[in-house]
Amino acid sequence: MKRENSVDIVRGIVMIIMALDHVRDLMHVDSINLNPTDLTTTTPAVFLTRWITHLCAPIFVFLAGTSVYLSLQRKNNTAQTQSYLVKRGFWLIFLEFTVVNFGLFFDIGFHTLLFEVIAAIGFGFILLALLLKLKAKQLGVIGLLIIFCHNLTPLIPFQEGSVLKTILTPLFNPTAIPLFAGKVFVMGYPPIPWFGIMLVGFSFGRYFQLSKEERNQLFIRLGVGSLLLFSVVRFVNIYGDSALWSTQKEALFTLMSFINVTKYPPSLLFCLVTLGIMFLLLAFADRFSQKIQNHIMVYGRTPLFYFIVHFYVIHTITLFMLFLQGFDAQQFEFASGTFGRPKGVESGLPLWTIYILWISVVLLLYKPCQWFGAYKTKNQKWWIRYL
Repeated sequence: MKRENSVDIVRGIVMIIMALDHVRDLMHVDSINLNPTDLTTTTPAVFLTRWITHLCAPIFVFLAGTSVYLSLQRKNNTAQTQSYLVKRGFWLIFLEFTVVNFGLFFDIGFHTLLFEVIAAIGFGFILLALLLKLKAKQLGVIGLLIIFCHNLTPLIPFQEGSVLKTILTPLFNPTAIPLFAGKVFVMGYPPIPWFGIMLVGFSFGRYFQLSKEERNQLFIRLGVGSLLLFSVVRFVNIYGDSALWSTQKEALFTLMSFINVTKYPPSLLFCLVTLGIMFLLLAFADRFSQKIQNHIMVYGRTPLFYFIVHFYVIHTITLFMLFLQGFDAQQFEFASGTFGRPKGVESGLPLWTIYILWISVVLLLYKPCQWFGAYKTKNQKWWIRYL
């Protein structure tokens, strides 16, 4: 099977959107002290800026599974694919705790070891390698069961402090585990719910064997169906998300409450709305002009390179921002998880500036990503496959 442009286009879209969230996280004036989805303190503009970036992680993980399926079909070698997935999985986990964590915090002491999306994908690759001899449809069923049922895990009556609860909690729910010398391990992306998304993405890959017209019609039906199911389950307000919606002071805030779904861990409703939008993007990806497609695919075909480099670019700009705002290097706080920004002192930029910087970062990375994509195509060295 040839490489699917629609996958690279949609992945490129979410990589571009992702940078907005990280620019906001590191540089917005309210990002350190205020939760952008807390309806008691947020504004519609800040809420929607955060909400749109909810699309990134689930689509990224889903399409990682899809890409594995398409790669397996091209190579037709299960053993070779299993070996690659295990190696790449451990490599991604290593990158998360070293290069990515440092790029995020600039903390030379690594006081916070954060398990996020790159490590979750790595963990998923390792598990997928172990299950790869199962049929794609069977893996899809397992993935759907995880997505639809993992919200039930808090109801299981584990004894508090039991070994089983201690082991399972980090696999299903965000957890902070103190280590030593003031260090902490934070399970930001509990791996099992995200693995469910990857499995469904892997199973979904078989639909790319259909003609373009057939699969686009299918994607539209899946997208509309997912969004309708989201609306119904969310309206019932009983199951699918730990945060129930409620009537607010204004109609806009009520709508915000309705779509304010839980990412950590990714709830059923979170998956329905984000992946529903993804299906529609896949269906209409080839309707963009060829020029736009080509530009977006530059990012979609170099996702790991873009992911790593964009953190270092954004964080470097953050330090320049602090210098320009009158702070000196001795005031920077890296160990506290505030990205260098001093606690208790106002710093950061207004939201309109965040959008300008976001667009600037994306444009700045275009040529490096274009160069690296061309380099990957021309060089078949083994280590290139891991980037």
